[in-house]
Formats: sequence, C-alpha cells, structure tokens
Amino acid sequence: MSYTGRAIAEEVLSRGGAVRSLSRRDDPTDPLRGRIDVAPLRFDDSLVDSLRGASTLYNTYWIRFERGGHTFDEAVERSVMLFEAARRAGVERIVHVSVSSADRADDLPYFRGKHRIEDWLAASGLNYSVVRPTLVFGENDILLNNIAWILRRFPVFAIPGGGTYRVQPVSVQDTARICVDSRGEETIDAAGPETLTFRELVEELRDAIGARTRIVGASTSWTTPLTRLAGALLRDVIVTPDELSGLSRSLLTSSEEPRGSDRFGDWVRSQAATLGQSYVSELKRNFRREK
Repeated sequence: MSYTGRAIAEEVLSRGGAVRSLSRRDDPTDPLRGRIDVAPLRFDDSLVDSLRGASTLYNTYWIRFERGGHTFDEAVERSVMLFEAARRAGVERIVHVSVSSADRADDLPYFRGKHRIEDWLAASGLNYSVVRPTLVFGENDILLNNIAWILRRFPVFAIPGGGTYRVQPVSVQDTARICVDSRGEETIDAAGPETLTFRELVEELRDAIGARTRIVGASTSWTTPLTRLAGALLRDVIVTPDELSGLSRSLLTSSEEPRGSDRFGDWVRSQAATLGQSYVSELKRNFRREK
C-alpha cells in the first residue's frame, strides 16, 4: 500500500467504510491488514474483477522517478488502464491524487505525466475529482526523514540556489481527509496552512532535532553532482532533477485557501526524537522486484 494510500484507507475506515487495497505486495504482518481486503495490483484483465463492487477508486499509483524499465509514459498508460477497468467494473467515482502545479511544468517529466492523466480524466466522461497535494509530510515520510538524517550526521547542509523558493507542506492525514471529502468533477489543491521558504523548512527540521548543522546556499552546478555522489554511496536516489527544479520554481505551493490544518512546525517538534534516526531507502521501499 502506498504512503498516501494507507492514510486514505485509514480515513475511510474511521468513517465506517470498507476498504479494498490493490497492492503490488501483500504484507500479512501489517497492522492494517486485518481490517481491509487486499487484491493484487496487476495491470491486466484481473483489474476489473479486483475493482468490482467498489464505489470509489482512490488512485495513488505513480512512480517518483524512472528506473528499471519503468517510465513515466508507462505510469500514464497504467493509470489509464486502471481507470478504464474502473469504468468496466461499475465504479461510481474516481479520486485521483496528482501534484500541485501539475499544469504549470510540462517541461518536467514527473509533472508532465501527472498533467497528462488529469487531461485524460477531463475528457473521459467519468465522475472524478483530482486532488493536488503540495509537499506531503507525516509518519514514514522518506524525503523529510532523510533530510533530518543528513542534518544529524554532517556539519554542513547545502541548499541548491540558497533555498529562497517556497513550499507549503501538507500532512498526509489532511491529504487523505481532503481526498475522501472531495465531491463532483473538481480539481483542488491539498495544501497546509504554512508557507515557508525551503531554507526555513530545513532550519525547522534542524532546530527540532537539536542538530548544529550549518545551512549554506550553493549553486546547482555544485549540489547536483554532490547529491548524485551521495546517492551512489547510499545506493539510493536522494533527490531527482525534477524535484529540485519543482522546488526551485515554488511549484509545491497553492494559490487557493489552504484546506489542510496541520502545521508542519508542530509535526516536526512532535517527531523530533525519531526523525532521521535511520536512513530510509526509496529503492528498497518502492522498487523491490514485483511478485
């Protein structure tokens, strides 16, 4: 189950609903496992049977970066397969989790792929909503945890371009609530109540965990090869070019009134004892061989 998908499942269960999760991997030890049905996520004719009887499909399927033959084009095609299967199965409504500013960055493959899916849904005739989260934070988050991990262990943290670009963090719980609350054919942002510069966000993390790391601005010509080297040493992908570009253009913000209420600073302080204590590998969590 995906990070956001798990939060949506918990939100639906809290409202007395039933949940069936389409997952690439089934973990019988997951505490949530006994409360939900699990069907395999296979992009073939079995999708229709897996979706039959469901009233709403919450789609969180996507890839963070291309790897091992999995491309953004493939992710778009598979998303369309999922929606068409939902149509054939009689699913009444689709809620698709996109990304903020998906229609403002077609030069970035990650954002362009999300925009293509939004356009397909708009022309599909299906009953759908699109929810566009900004920078999602919460328990088991990878990106923010690993920033904290770096801050705990290194004397200097280099921010590309100085970090004056803005982010508007939203909690995964708020994101789930906004998804479940969405109704009708609408495209809405899931954004939190605070807008920070990226430097301010990193400083909040540092101060909360009690690190003394010096935060410095640096040119992308220097930080890009540095992050690639760190990724090679950790055997992981720390940050992608699309993510860096999206951050530098303040794409992870919203011009709408914030629908989220959880404050990033409050969450960071509540998680200070555990954030960054261990490194979390994106590749190990999400790119293990599919069974």
